[in-house]
Amino acid sequence: MHNARGISRNLAILKSSILLSLVLAAGFTRLARAEDLLDPTKMGPYPVGVTSIEFVDHDRIDSLTNEPRTLLTEIWYPATDDSKDLPRNKFSDFLVRGTNPELNKLVEKFLKVKLDDVDKRFKDDSVRDARIRDGKFPLIVFSHGNGGIRTQNANWCEHMVSHGYIIMSPDHTGNCAATCVNGKVIPYNVGKMMVASQDRPKDVSFLIDCMTRMNAGADSRFVGKIDLDRIGVAGHSFGGYTSAAIIETDQRVKAIIPMAPVWPMRKNFTTPVLMYIATEDKTIKPAGNAIVRRRYDESKGPRYSVEVLDGGHFTFTDMFQADPNFGDGVGSGERVTRPGEKLTYLPEGISHEILNSYSLAFFGVYLKGQDGYKKFLAENHYGDKIIYKFSEPGASAPTVGQ
Repeated sequence: MHNARGISRNLAILKSSILLSLVLAAGFTRLARAEDLLDPTKMGPYPVGVTSIEFVDHDRIDSLTNEPRTLLTEIWYPATDDSKDLPRNKFSDFLVRGTNPELNKLVEKFLKVKLDDVDKRFKDDSVRDARIRDGKFPLIVFSHGNGGIRTQNANWCEHMVSHGYIIMSPDHTGNCAATCVNGKVIPYNVGKMMVASQDRPKDVSFLIDCMTRMNAGADSRFVGKIDLDRIGVAGHSFGGYTSAAIIETDQRVKAIIPMAPVWPMRKNFTTPVLMYIATEDKTIKPAGNAIVRRRYDESKGPRYSVEVLDGGHFTFTDMFQADPNFGDGVGSGERVTRPGEKLTYLPEGISHEILNSYSLAFFGVYLKGQDGYKKFLAENHYGDKIIYKFSEPGASAPTVGQ
């Protein structure tokens, strides 16, 4: 009898110990998950590497070059810690290391400033051809604007990569300011806009195919490094159109971020979307912004809208690094909502924090499954600088801010 009571007491103690261990384990798990949610306004813990690759689509003939469609593509990726002390990438390094005078001249025309001056101003956190770190990372494809370049959002790309993403950003041949393929310089072609609208979504799907092959062994650097179940697309202006168009044709894309987009007609209303609007956008104009707002209202899946009140078209780019007074979102200009009224656009330090933080939280939720970032997405963190709206399935659609 005495032994029976002892055994019973020991079992009770054991059960209590197990229960306590489970409670503590659950608590530590919650703490660990909370700690994993880094401040989205800050750069993440990973150094950033960058490399340039030409991808050739032998299944398509480019109408401009009459050769297989070729895309000069920048890839940003999380790098190993030993790259922290290595020299940083220069802007001219994006232009085949500045070795092609014709390409340099065309890019200078687009940027409206000398390449040497851009190199002096350009702040870059990436290391060219650094080693990629161990891990498996979601893939984002970024699409530049009409007549833009693949590096126009380098700051945004580096921010995302530092938090554990891999980004591919192509020059859409014929629709970028200038690119170099097969050793030949291809300038922007204004007469190919309709062709570009068809090529761009195909370019994105092709690059996803390329990274799928690289992940499987076609490029030893990226073997097993891509989480192909977690793919997003972002883009600026015509690239915003591209991100909206791709979800109509490629189900591998799980979430999109159109920035100051031209937005096509749609059939897919459910893919999660975070859209950026600039109230004083001279390129999209109020009529274009009205369409984007209507696309938000039409969305049935998770939807978020960040409208920068004193923003312009290029607020969401790195054009300030080329020319601090580039205009239409960079430096100073004139309002489109009240013609004739002068305007100093929202400084890039604030506008890029807005862009980077909401983007990171959004892709964190809808690509990485970091639901803790929903708390960040549920608030307007920038007061009267933005109009912020969001809605999730099964929830009300609160409007936070102005």
